Amino acid sequence: MYIHARAAVIAAILAIAPGAIAAAPAVIPVDARQIEALGIETVPLSGAGQGSQRSLPAQVVIPNAQIRVIAAPLSGLVQTMAVAPNDTVRQGQVLARLQSPMLVEAQREFLQAAAEARLAQDSLKRDEQLFKEGIIAEGRYQATRARHAQAAAALSQQRQSLRLYGMTDAAINALQSGRGMNSTLDIVAPISAVVLEQMAAVGQRAEASTPLYRIAQVQPLWLEMRATPAAAAGIAPGAAVSVDGARGKVLSLGRHLDPATQTVMIRAEIGQGAEKLRAGQYVEALVEAAAGEARQWQVPAPALARHQGKTYVFVATRGGFVASEVRVLGEAASSATVTGALRGDERIAVKGIAALKAIWTGGSE
Repeated sequence: MYIHARAAVIAAILAIAPGAIAAAPAVIPVDARQIEALGIETVPLSGAGQGSQRSLPAQVVIPNAQIRVIAAPLSGLVQTMAVAPNDTVRQGQVLARLQSPMLVEAQREFLQAAAEARLAQDSLKRDEQLFKEGIIAEGRYQATRARHAQAAAALSQQRQSLRLYGMTDAAINALQSGRGMNSTLDIVAPISAVVLEQMAAVGQRAEASTPLYRIAQVQPLWLEMRATPAAAAGIAPGAAVSVDGARGKVLSLGRHLDPATQTVMIRAEIGQGAEKLRAGQYVEALVEAAAGEARQWQVPAPALARHQGKTYVFVATRGGFVASEVRVLGEAASSATVTGALRGDERIAVKGIAALKAIWTGGSE
């Protein structure tokens, strides 16, 4: 019944004032009784005094430099997984423990290289003294020096391999002094961070480079915003950004237009209040454009009416409404940022848009 009544009201208005309908931007004649019958509601135009602020859809992401993937440095059996997702870990804290025969082999090669380096050092001292006394030729002395250099390089290489496997210098020195070999390797956090993901399980056979954990520092965070070229105009690196009480600044504007969405990516860094956001979260961000840009307004998304490739809002006036053309600078799920010939003190329709459009266009698209 209500739908039929609305249709009857629209038909009556079309019959009464066909000339007014065709003559845009003339007033769309709708009186108070018809406004109620058509379910039309209005709100004040918001955003006055905030002409430089734009609302853009964004996703919260963790900066690449703050993410670490912790992997097994060599093959072995996962003996312990000491932390779990959401745990906060400090730099140097043990994350996992591996038992690996390959670690024993690497330690054996290091001890062998250390022994050869000691022998080469002793030979160099002896031949150096003999050369000074004129007992041996210079060629033999130079050959001894070369062998010593090679042995020292081999020992350095083996020491670096143990470091890469996760052994500390103290543990390597203890091994070299005769403490004995160990098949168990502790894998520690390289930074203080939050555990995002556990990628292995206790008892699993892990090959070299098998991921065990993904950890990250979660402050600051990035916002990756998508904007049309029109919405991006006037936004520059350093522009202020705010979202859900968190604040930051624009870092960069993309030079590449996404062929699927015809948008560019704007990246911002959020420092103050970053703890209020979550990586992967979708939000609406407010970005400050450069001074001197055309005044902009925040309007509810349902207030927009599109007709023949253009966008309009219906502005309440004496005797009805006027369709005022606007340009959309940014659009999110519930609101849009527009610019146009608006003063700022108007009221715009947010409900009954379809009925107003039907009256305004005479039912044509």
